[in-house]
Amino acid sequence: MTATAPQAQQNQSPASAPKKVEKIALLDCGAQYTKVIDRRVRELNVDTAIFPVDVKADFLKGDFSGIILSGGPNSVYEADAPQCDPAIFELGLPVFGICYGMQLLNRHFGGTVLPSPTKEYGETEVTVKPDCLLFDGLDPLQHVLMSHGDSVGEPAPGFEIVGRSVNSHDHDVVAAIQNPKARIYGVQFHPEVELSVNGGRMLENFLYKVCGLTGSHALGDRLNESLDAIRAQVGDKNVFVLVSGGVDSSVTAALLVKALRPEQVFAVHIDSGMMRESESDLVCEALKAIGLKHLERVDAEQTFLNATTEIDGKTVGPLRHVTDPEIKRRIIGDVFYHLVTDAIQRSGLNLNDTFIAQGTLRPDLIESGNRDVSSQAHTIKTHHNDVPLIQEQRKKGLIIEPNRDWHKDEVRKVGRILGLPEELVMRHPFPGPGLAIRVLCSDTPYLTDEYDSANRNLQVLAAEAGVQAVLLPIQSVGVQGDARSYRYCAALKGDLFKLTWPEIRALAQKIPNRIHAVNRVALLLNEKPLPREIKTITTTHLNEVTLEKLRVLDGMVTDAFRAENLHDRISQLFTVMIPVDTDIHSGGRFKHSFVLRAVITSDYMTARPAALLDELPLQFIRNLVDALGSQPNVDLILYDITSKPPATVEWE
Repeated sequence: MTATAPQAQQNQSPASAPKKVEKIALLDCGAQYTKVIDRRVRELNVDTAIFPVDVKADFLKGDFSGIILSGGPNSVYEADAPQCDPAIFELGLPVFGICYGMQLLNRHFGGTVLPSPTKEYGETEVTVKPDCLLFDGLDPLQHVLMSHGDSVGEPAPGFEIVGRSVNSHDHDVVAAIQNPKARIYGVQFHPEVELSVNGGRMLENFLYKVCGLTGSHALGDRLNESLDAIRAQVGDKNVFVLVSGGVDSSVTAALLVKALRPEQVFAVHIDSGMMRESESDLVCEALKAIGLKHLERVDAEQTFLNATTEIDGKTVGPLRHVTDPEIKRRIIGDVFYHLVTDAIQRSGLNLNDTFIAQGTLRPDLIESGNRDVSSQAHTIKTHHNDVPLIQEQRKKGLIIEPNRDWHKDEVRKVGRILGLPEELVMRHPFPGPGLAIRVLCSDTPYLTDEYDSANRNLQVLAAEAGVQAVLLPIQSVGVQGDARSYRYCAALKGDLFKLTWPEIRALAQKIPNRIHAVNRVALLLNEKPLPREIKTITTTHLNEVTLEKLRVLDGMVTDAFRAENLHDRISQLFTVMIPVDTDIHSGGRFKHSFVLRAVITSDYMTARPAALLDELPLQFIRNLVDALGSQPNVDLILYDITSKPPATVEWE
């Protein structure tokens, strides 16, 4: 008979008895994954509360059964690095430090933390000691996600090393430490993410076997709390919700309809001209099924493309001339806000007395660097639902975001509980800015002083694996060491009949770790020569032509995946247009290259690419590439083989 969590604790835990209070304090050091830790703990039916890392120990007395210190983008030895109140270690509570959190506690107790000669950004193998309670029941070799530039030098007195990285080339990276007597543990990797295969077991061991918890906090309870919170905030007033048709905004609308009288809920769907093929038509039909009484559709392509906005006192835009992705996001977010307020006024409602509801998720706020969620997190990319205009309304208490404490997979579960159609629940995520951030716009190639040396190093590394490579003169957004990166993409070319997927993935992981100017790697799929260098681009802006060009190819990709019954096996599928034309000097052409992105994930804070040859059959890919290549003015067709991190799911 398998032991229950309390039985396992009783047999193996150093804790003498289960705690009366079953709640974990999560101290946020600025990690992009802070909320993922929170979610993983709640999945194990343990309540949580997130605090800034410098919370005073007095706030934690008597109300918590353990403490988790998150990762973060800083170095613990910097003068202004986030620090915790030393008194928290005197509370007698179990402590689990993750990445920066481990370095912080090791340094506090007298150990050293140093810049690591080997920076690790991505999946790797570590060896652990199974007799450590954290790794109880696990094999000595574990597959985990690393994302760090520093590492533990000497463990603090009373601590021992219980894990090491096995992929370090010339430096033995400490992967885990423990002080079992004090019930303090630390890991350099991120057990909270899916890419750490048994990370959930490690968190479970900490909660049940170290902290002695039993688990009693369920999603249904949080759903009821959300409904009660909506009723308490809104009362008898009206709510306007912007519905894109994705699961986030649809669940928000469904929650409002369930919590309030239907007459109180007004919805507007805005077709920005940057939607997928026929999407607005499908969205509006689907939304009628969830009981919305007031639904308006606004067609606004020209409004968006010609829009400007104010940033730091300067007018920027119009959107059709903008190349900077952050400015694109700001303009689009501001236009959405203005169009919603216009719709509110058309309905005869008072703007200063009407709530605006959004489908905002916790990852949106974390990646936007929202101070309400994390006082330390770096801005990775500004989401359209967290622009300054929305932040101002949030300060006034007029923004309702019932999903802001949930991740994508939790929102899907809530959608099913609320009875939403499966078609809506399982729709692939589509960003608010839509195709605008899937058209990489540029007037000039991205060429830094390190292009030539990085390109040479890339080609040497690729040659060792038997493939060709070139550095593309473009940037894409990534997250490395919990901080934003905006760096080159490397393109590879190899024989898919000879390469195995593990070989392809290993190279995709190795390149960003060895060549820090790169945060994304893509594999060439069509039969095109790959030049030794590319230093020119196709000048590209957002306009009716580029948007339609991408919409057509993206629709072809989606239809092909659906026809092959592959679409529902992928978490997110889309196509990116990049301003790369290797034939640019052959005269009269205006070509673009296109990148397919198909990822597998549940929380969208980490993700892996769907496996070519295995999850995506080779013949299917070849047929799809032939169809895409037959379209006019198509140059390279690539497949993004990068995990998140070091890349993000989206390219901008």
